[in-house]
Amino acid sequence: MERLAGKVAIVTGAASGIGRASAELFAAEGAHVLAVDRPGAALAFEDARIRVLDQDIAADEAPAVIVEAALEAFGRLDVLYNNAGVSGSVLVSELSDAEWDRVQAVNLRAGFRLCRQAIPHLVAAPHGRIIATASVMAEGTDYGLAAYCASKAGVLGLIRTLALELGKHGVTANAILPGAIQTGMTAASFANPHHAEVWAKKSVLRRLGQPIDIARVALFLASEESGFVTGQAIAVDGGLTLRV
Repeated sequence: MERLAGKVAIVTGAASGIGRASAELFAAEGAHVLAVDRPGAALAFEDARIRVLDQDIAADEAPAVIVEAALEAFGRLDVLYNNAGVSGSVLVSELSDAEWDRVQAVNLRAGFRLCRQAIPHLVAAPHGRIIATASVMAEGTDYGLAAYCASKAGVLGLIRTLALELGKHGVTANAILPGAIQTGMTAASFANPHHAEVWAKKSVLRRLGQPIDIARVALFLASEESGFVTGQAIAVDGGLTLRV
């Protein structure tokens, strides 16, 4: 059964990792997908149901460009998956305004602006869906992650408020909180076998997560099966946070 048959989805950060796995899975389940990533990213897919758009999501014009591209290609919008994100590790005492602003611009502000642009179209859809990739660090922290943790905590606040405001229209809004996942963002860190082993052992499942682990949860949240789930922060971390 194609769980997203006839649906149209936007997926940001789609060139690799969670975004790529989600775009491919959504398409395999029947959706038409606009896959978005920054200019220069390796945006290429074999599935004809996936269209690509090179766009910096933090640019002023991005929300209008992205939503209009989806409408022009497919005529409607059912699912917005704000997945794109950046990270960094800088102690607060050394954290510059520019670095703080960079992380907030991509992780929080861009997602808010895309949601605002998409809301009229999601409200018009039979079952509108907003999904955001947050992080287990939205509810935790570590050294050097002030900007990242603040941005991801902001994502949760935004998602919960969207769920409250849009519920009367049948639109749901939920966040996924990945744990230690092998993606492009974490590739350099997990390239160290010892580091990868340490984080794998922190999971009660004794492995690192894979992008498809997150994509499968995103698929559920995008589908009609999740129709009574909204305003939630769903940890997909292999049990990592059980030990905290």
